Amino acid sequence: MLLLWYHCDGTGPTWAVPEQPQIAAKEWVFRGQTEHFVDAHIQEIPENAADTAHLAFLHGPSFLSGSDLRYTKSKVWDFMKHVWKAEWQPEPEPNQHCSHMLLQHTATVFGKHFPLLDLSVSARQVGPGLVFLIFEHAFLGHGVILQTVTPLEPLLQNVVHKIYYQKNVPAIVPKFILRAECIQFERDITIWNNKQYLPKPLLVREDASIQKHRRWFAQFYSEKSTRPSAPKEGLDW
Repeated sequence: MLLLWYHCDGTGPTWAVPEQPQIAAKEWVFRGQTEHFVDAHIQEIPENAADTAHLAFLHGPSFLSGSDLRYTKSKVWDFMKHVWKAEWQPEPEPNQHCSHMLLQHTATVFGKHFPLLDLSVSARQVGPGLVFLIFEHAFLGHGVILQTVTPLEPLLQNVVHKIYYQKNVPAIVPKFILRAECIQFERDITIWNNKQYLPKPLLVREDASIQKHRRWFAQFYSEKSTRPSAPKEGLDW
């Protein structure tokens, strides 16, 4: 991966991108990638980590039901459900440019816990556009998905997910994980593509972590930062 530092004020790098030691040591190898274009403000995508309330509604239905939100609640796939527990926190100095989300995933099949699908995910965001999603599974091993968000226009983002996994684990395992992650991510894209970014949204008590995330993300802006023009009246934005 080629990573470039860009600052609209011409300021030099104030932090470095950490190395994933298992990739550097070639213990984890590349097993595939996905690419998406999202019509949204760049902040919407990382802010998803702090919006824990949406997990049950958007990502609770089985990944087998696909990414089309018209059919995810179909009774055909109602026998399986995902259960998520998440916590997001910014990191203290000297890593104040990083944040961390711990995600615990379990699944039920016909209402009974299915331990084979238990999964722990540690998501570390570094700066505004890079996330390390580290997966830990009791039987299927360990790996990481690197998510990059690159702005192409003020309201157009290029999002790439690359998965690296233990080389002694059959390639079908990480490819399955990447496919399941892709389905869940495309559910989010449907929301992002049809919503408007509000600098000062109306938040309720359960959205406190979103406000906390916005205060953390504000460090990546400066007076010269490009800002999208004010939305027009109507729905043509």
